[in-house]
Amino acid sequence: MAYKITDDCVACGACAAECPTEAITEGDGKFVIDAEKCVDCGTCAEACPVNAPQPE
Repeated sequence: MAYKITDDCVACGACAAECPTEAITEGDGKFVIDAEKCVDCGTCAEACPVNAPQPE
């Protein structure tokens, strides 16, 4: 099960910097997670100051 970034994202980039598989990229106004690359490790959720990454 991959993580998904909710609309709570403030586009700070903290999650992308921590992702070990580089599955997170900047989208339109928020970051997005490529479900094919996501290994469900939760590192992005730990790094996020607003808890935007959530398990799908």
